[in-house]
Amino acid sequence: MNPTDTTNKKLLNTLRNIVGPDHVLDSHQVRLRATHFWDSSPLQAMALVRPKNTIETSGVLKACHEANQVVVTHGGVTGLVDGNLSTCNDIILSMERQHLIEAIDPVCKTMHVQAGAKLQTVQEHAAQAGLQLGLDLGARGSCTIGGNVSTNAGGLSVLRYGMMREQVLGLEAVLADGTVVSSMNSMMKNNAGYDIKQLFIGSEGTLGIITRVVLRLRADTPHISTALLGFSCFANVTKTLTHLDNTLNGTLDAFEVIWKPFFQLNTNPARRDTARAPISRDYPIYAIVESRSANAGAQPDLLQSALETCMTQGDITDAAIAQSKAEAANIWHIREHIDIALEPDPVFVYDISLPITAMESYVNQLNVELSTIWPHLQLYVYGHLADGNLHVLVVPPATNQSQEDSDAIRERWQEQSNKLVYGPLQAFGGSVSAEHGIGLSKKPYLALSRNHQEIALMQLLKKTMDPRSILNPGKIIDV
Repeated sequence: MNPTDTTNKKLLNTLRNIVGPDHVLDSHQVRLRATHFWDSSPLQAMALVRPKNTIETSGVLKACHEANQVVVTHGGVTGLVDGNLSTCNDIILSMERQHLIEAIDPVCKTMHVQAGAKLQTVQEHAAQAGLQLGLDLGARGSCTIGGNVSTNAGGLSVLRYGMMREQVLGLEAVLADGTVVSSMNSMMKNNAGYDIKQLFIGSEGTLGIITRVVLRLRADTPHISTALLGFSCFANVTKTLTHLDNTLNGTLDAFEVIWKPFFQLNTNPARRDTARAPISRDYPIYAIVESRSANAGAQPDLLQSALETCMTQGDITDAAIAQSKAEAANIWHIREHIDIALEPDPVFVYDISLPITAMESYVNQLNVELSTIWPHLQLYVYGHLADGNLHVLVVPPATNQSQEDSDAIRERWQEQSNKLVYGPLQAFGGSVSAEHGIGLSKKPYLALSRNHQEIALMQLLKKTMDPRSILNPGKIIDV
């Protein structure tokens, strides 16, 4: 038997002793799973291990560290930057069994959860206690809290509550050698030395594996007002955002912008899976506005009054305020339903950020430059305007080539698209990643958003905390 096979067999037996034989899936069992929710190819790994708690996770990492075995952590596997990719030589550590809601403190407004808990499950438990988590994503039914923390997720309510970093009071993580770092702080204020949890938030599983989290909860805001706005120009969008932010008494929760092509795609009356357009489909740009409050009071009237002022000033061309939950859901379907945009092959998906004042120029420039390469391309743009985050989908024309030729063309087109999407961001003061992290796909462009000294410090942290580079190696940075 090959010495490597002997070593691997010994390691897998050790892992079975730690988590139980039913919770170590071999390579054949792993291949029964899909690589990603939009990549149905078989998952690649030597094995997939499912520890049930921090102690077992520690044991798994200690064994892998001693064997110099690479470990890739899986949460909900909803990331968009290839941070979850593994090879047939890797061990996948899945958090799927670590999904408990451990405790809720309604007075201190905190929740202790295991990292594998689904975001939607956390939201439901918070609501039962009359509270809410200041994070919401379209992937709420699949993504996990650990994944949200490790990528510093953003989402729909960043304008009001901030990124995932703002929702985390404390956490517990396991280092590469199995050492458990427990910083399960539940206080709003704890200024005692270095804030260790910040090392793991946004580190994408490269510095340690998050196993438990203390979440900061907020007072519930069940009374919601939702509106869809149509604009004649981008300048009026920013004027309206400023007015609403100043007049809605801190209740503005979301301000989502949608350029015309994406709006028309998701309101196409010829398709049964699209939303109904509450206003004309011919405006160049749209926005979804949502305000939320704890008390019903005059909340709908407050939003309506603010919108009427903007319309009187000529900033808003048209508007529709949802009169029911169904109408609100229809409006949000326009923004959240990206399945149709992902149907073509190829399609290149981006998540970027830049100053609001630069958005119009950036999108116009990008459209012109992409069209010089692909005259018949589709460019879909939408995102969280108020926090500077845009999602960009580039859809070149179909290749109509053989599979082998098509793959080569796709790779070349991806590189061309990446350069045009990411290249201008540095001059605009933007970032190649707003809320999905760096992973593998954005690593070549990290230097556009981080300077040499910052990257060198990242490398130093990686070398210090994971000297054998077994935790998600090659993601974010090279060491």
